[in-house]
Amino acid sequence: MADTDRLRDHPAVHLHDVVLRDFEPGDADWIVARHGALYALEEGYDDSFATLVAGIVEDFARRRDPVHDRAWIACGGGERLGSVFCVQEDDATARLRLFLLEPRARGIGLGQRMLDACLGHARAAGFRRMVLWTHKSHEAACALYARAGFRLTAEAASRAFGCDVVDQTWELDL
Repeated sequence: MADTDRLRDHPAVHLHDVVLRDFEPGDADWIVARHGALYALEEGYDDSFATLVAGIVEDFARRRDPVHDRAWIACGGGERLGSVFCVQEDDATARLRLFLLEPRARGIGLGQRMLDACLGHARAAGFRRMVLWTHKSHEAACALYARAGFRLTAEAASRAFGCDVVDQTWELDL
């Protein structure tokens, strides 16, 4: 069964049924696999993207500072539906990482809820700004960041993950 067929077979997701829980070690393999599969399907990325994600997750698990670093897994209907990480960049800056929503969980407000949780944690932890790296092709995510007050601060064409991409850096004063 193709990924797109499998995704259509899942029941509808309702925001009120979704729980945001803390990252658990068993989530690491899922995060790497789903990032790799979805970005290959939707963006044409090669396996080097999953390798990058694996390194980010491993670094988080190894270096996590419980005061400053946090990750959430969105769960509903007994399944993982998304992830988002807030990690310390420096004393003043938090970095948003590994923001992912399963296709069936998009368009219901879950992305906003996850972003709000991440921003709320960054503020409570005393960070003064948040930064993130993404690609211009991620239009829905970029629109979400812009609505939240992030500013696009850098943009450059590059080649990554077997594709031509446009890297973007976004920042938000907290």
